This record gives sequence, C-alpha cells and structure tokens, in this order.
Amino acid sequence: MTLNSAPILVVLCCLVGAWKKTDQAVFIAPKISLPNEIVHSWAQYSPAFPVEIYQRPHGCDITQANILQRHGARFPTSGATTRIRSAVSKLQSVTPISNENLRFLKDWVYDLGQNDLIEFGARQGFDSGQEAFHRYTELISDDHLPFVRASDGDRVVLTATNWSAGFAEASHGIYIPPPPLLLNEAANDTLDDKMCPNVGEPDEYTTLWENTFAPPIRDRLNAAAVGANLSNADIPSLISLCSFDTLAKMTPSPWCGIFVIQDFMEYEYHGDLDKYYGTGYGQLLGPVQGVGYVNELLARLTGKPVSDATQTNSTLDSSPITFPLNRTLYADFSHDNQMVAIFSAMGILRPQVPLDPTLPDPDRSWIISQMTPFNGKLVTERLLCHGVGSVRLLLNDAVVPLDFCGAGPDGICTLDAFVDSQSYSRNNGEGDWEKCFS
Repeated sequence: MTLNSAPILVVLCCLVGAWKKTDQAVFIAPKISLPNEIVHSWAQYSPAFPVEIYQRPHGCDITQANILQRHGARFPTSGATTRIRSAVSKLQSVTPISNENLRFLKDWVYDLGQNDLIEFGARQGFDSGQEAFHRYTELISDDHLPFVRASDGDRVVLTATNWSAGFAEASHGIYIPPPPLLLNEAANDTLDDKMCPNVGEPDEYTTLWENTFAPPIRDRLNAAAVGANLSNADIPSLISLCSFDTLAKMTPSPWCGIFVIQDFMEYEYHGDLDKYYGTGYGQLLGPVQGVGYVNELLARLTGKPVSDATQTNSTLDSSPITFPLNRTLYADFSHDNQMVAIFSAMGILRPQVPLDPTLPDPDRSWIISQMTPFNGKLVTERLLCHGVGSVRLLLNDAVVPLDFCGAGPDGICTLDAFVDSQSYSRNNGEGDWEKCFS
C-alpha cells in the first residue's frame, strides 16, 4: 500500500477558523529524532532549519518583506522513485542477509508515493505562515494583507495554502490572506525553471563525484549483501531513503542506520554539485532563469513597474490586481532549482572558484541544505535606516553577505546600491536569455 498524503493536506488547509489564543507560533511539524549532523546533511532533502538566529536589523525599520520559499517536504519524484526502487530491489534480491543492519529488508516494503507534498511538508508550510505573521506583524493591516503567489505545481500550491492557513491562525482569524495567485508552469513563470530549452545538465559532475565517494560505500554494502551488485549510482538513491522514508513517516527510517556520518556528508556534496551545475553558477544558462523574479523583486522594492524581457508574464505583471506594488508583505512559493537560479542571478553566495567534482572544499559557502532545503526561504527585507532606504537578505534566517553593494557585517546596503548591483537582471541576462533558444 502506498502512503497517501491528501487527507492530511485537506485537514491542514482547513485549519482557518480554529484559532489558538496565543501570541506565539505553535509549531506542528515534529522534530526528527536523529542527530542534526545527519538531518542537515540530506542536501535538498533536508527539512529547513534556521542557519542563524533571526535578529531584527539594528537601528532600522522594516518597511517591506519579500519571502521566496520552496515547497515543503515531498515524496520522491517519479524519476527518483525508479532509481530508488531499482537499488532497493538489488538488496532485497539477496537471501539470506546476515548483516544485522540490513535485516530489516526482509520485511520492509517500499510504500512511498510520488511527487506529492507529505504531511510533514504540509506542517512545515503551516508553521512558516505562523512565523511570518509573528515576525512581520507590524507590516499587516486590513489594507495590507500578504500578497501570495505560487507556481501551480500541486505541492507548491498546497504549501502556499498551508502557509496562508498558518498566517491566518496566528492572527486569530483577523488577517486571512487571499488565495494565492497561480503561475502556470506551462507558460511564463518566474517561480519555475522550465523556460530555457538549451540549458545543460549537471550529470557529468555528479557522476564524477559518485565515482569518487561511492565505491567504499558500495563495496561495504555489497559485502554485507553478497550478490546485490550495487553500482556507484545506486548509493545516492539509497542514502536519500533516510530522508524520504523518515520524513514521510515522521520517525527515523531503518535506512539511516546502514550509513555513517561520513557517508551523509559526502552525499550532501552530491546535492551541492547537482544544484551548482544544474541552475547555479556552474551552469552557463542557469542564472538567467532567475532574472525574471529578480526584476519583479526590484519592482516591488522600488514601487516601479516591472521591466523585464525574460520569464515574466507581462499581462499579470502589468496589472495592479495580479502584481500590486503597494503591499508590505509578499510570499512567493517555488521549487529548489528555480530558487538556485534566482540566487545565482542575484550574485549571492558565489564560490570563489567553481566546485570541484572530486574534492569538496570544507569551507565552501555553497551548501544546499542551508540554501534550498524543503521549505527553505530567502527573505528580502526593505528597510529604512536613519532615513535611508536600504535592503538586507536572509537565507533561512542567516544574513546574506552583500559585499557587491557595499554592505558591512550587518548585511545591509542602500536600496539604490542594491538595485545598481543587479545589472545582470536589469539587462535581461546580458544576452544569456537569447542563448536559451538559439
């Protein structure tokens, strides 16, 4: 029997009206009973966690907040499901299995669904809506409700809906965000990465790393299950089950017990490479896929109409109904690949040298579990600091260095300097957009 998340999501999406009399967010996503060094090494399949403790900007007033958030935890995609099932079947074809850590395989059944948001992910969305209300209460009024958008994939829409439910509950039902505006993933969509047909793939780099880190793990498992004949490519799929199975059932999976901490750390780098060379700085046509969103963000920060010739939907963005410029809190819901493209278009967290596909830099800034985990978020705060319009960015509550616009240790630069720093997006990708089609 395959796990079905739909009934849970309906319950969570209908919590509006059941108000708790509290001034604090009441989080409902359970804590996973595994060491952080494991949970935080699941790369893009880690649940979001605060990288730093959020602190309000000293000496500044927050005048606007723009939240860009990934959907919550989900089942594996259809492609990942195929790879996972293939790897598991190799192990389960071996009988008997004498290794103690693998004995669970005798009775273990793969029962995960595909693609859909899971209960844990729904709870994440609800929790983050509560957090947003409590953090930005002063920005909200009857005339300034959050403006919410979502790329129209089911798991993204449900995350946005759960976020709104959590926000409404935290306000005791006083402020109920309108339904999210949905952006069609088959059309112009600044919250998805499907508009550049000539973009390359990261497989060359992830395969190099698989062939570097996986052999000892492969050999260890093949020795424990003689005849399984696992390949290097099977190892990331099997390690991913620690995350997928744990989050789906909200209890530690037996798959976590067959790997050691070093395995998880090396697996995380597999995810780092996948995103860096997928839609990040290592992919020629990766950053340009984030240009449309950056130009929308600049329009909100400056209160000026969107100027863009890439992914934006000009019909939606030219209307004050579907792209208002007078809101104080915006929440956009997206996918990890697109968020990586947006980060790269903005120029944040750029490694000094390209990621080496055979030798990780332990001091690297590009760590995907800290960038785009399940329910991860980038928040752009517009500030007024001693009468000067300013900006700071927070990625999962960590202040993002903005050296390129003159920010100090507090990560704050003037709004004008930030806008000036975004010339790549303001110039529509400086010719890269056309390369997507030529």
